[in-house]
Amino acid sequence: MSLQGKKIAILIESDFYEPEIFYYERRFAEEGIDLHFLTRLWGQSMLTFKGHEYQIPFECRESFEGMDDATLRSYAAIIVPSGMVADRLRYTEDVHKLPPATVFLQRAFAEPSVLKGIICHGMWLVAPAPELVRGRPVVVHNNLLGDAKNMGAIYTDEDVVVDGDLVTGRSGGHCHLFARTLLNMLSNR
Repeated sequence: MSLQGKKIAILIESDFYEPEIFYYERRFAEEGIDLHFLTRLWGQSMLTFKGHEYQIPFECRESFEGMDDATLRSYAAIIVPSGMVADRLRYTEDVHKLPPATVFLQRAFAEPSVLKGIICHGMWLVAPAPELVRGRPVVVHNNLLGDAKNMGAIYTDEDVVVDGDLVTGRSGGHCHLFARTLLNMLSNR
């Protein structure tokens, strides 16, 4: 598998699931992937987030806001991780506008060359734009079964589900299966 230099972005915020994020850091590095963590920096040069279980700090210095289309297309995959990351990123100051992170995800969905990976509670970030998964087979955490159905997605009872350029995973505990699927897809592209 030759993935040297391919770029993957992972969205990050507080209440991330530490074992999942740390697994990605190590596993993707093994393949030579250029890994980027993206968030809303709120005008700051850096933010420190804390993990969900152990409160481990994690620094992020890159934002998805203001990213141009060419830069977005330079990523081989965009991942929305488990934990409360998606819930925190779906905040919007104006309730009449989509959250900036959901707008970023919409832009990623418009690029078939970019794999979209959504695991566990990451599907919350899609809720403001349900058309992104309407009619598509997905898996989500058991707690989000109703959410997936309300978005018009086709719930599929498997640990990892692939539908074209969309890969979904059941829970953060399945991150190894989810990552393997993404890596295999990237190596076959």
